[in-house]
Amino acid sequence: MTLMTTGNSSRADANRRRILDVALAELLRDPDASMDQIARAAGVVRRTVYGHFPSRDALIGTLVDGAVEAVAAAHAGGRAAAEGPAESVARSTLAVWEVADRYRILVALAQRSVTVQGIRDRLAPVRASCAEVLAQGLADGVFTSPLPAPALAYVHEQMLLTLMEAVNDGLLESREAGSSAAVTLLTAAGVPASDATALVAKLNR
Repeated sequence: MTLMTTGNSSRADANRRRILDVALAELLRDPDASMDQIARAAGVVRRTVYGHFPSRDALIGTLVDGAVEAVAAAHAGGRAAAEGPAESVARSTLAVWEVADRYRILVALAQRSVTVQGIRDRLAPVRASCAEVLAQGLADGVFTSPLPAPALAYVHEQMLLTLMEAVNDGLLESREAGSSAAVTLLTAAGVPASDATALVAKLNR
């Protein structure tokens, strides 16, 4: 009985992972993809999809959770490799954009399915980490801003989300957006544009 239960659980986990992978691909291709479309693409019946996710909003919410986890890991990795606050902002932004670019269509979908407060809550750990870097930069005189670090972290977060929407709307080339985002966030923290551009160019070599 235990072996059978374990086997069923493993199969269910594999189905769930496959549904999530397929759902992300389908939603990137067609943001209005229905649960029926996702089920067909995943090679399962609709009941199987609903067995894991009671609604389309729940499915999108789970995808957003996965995206936030990936963003948090990328942000931490960018910080770990940096020397100083300015490089930390630049590296973490470049790293986050590489991950976030894959999920950027979810920004628009999440705003329909997840409350704004829900998105903020999910991003709170990343925002807190960003605020630490900004606080250090402000204390060291590397950054200048009339805003305290936690408020500036909110500004950075919203700028990134808005830039993702700009790419979605065709206003910004995806391949250039990561570097543009890093320069934009540095200048928002008071780094001269020429210095920000030079730093990001150096990191991209």
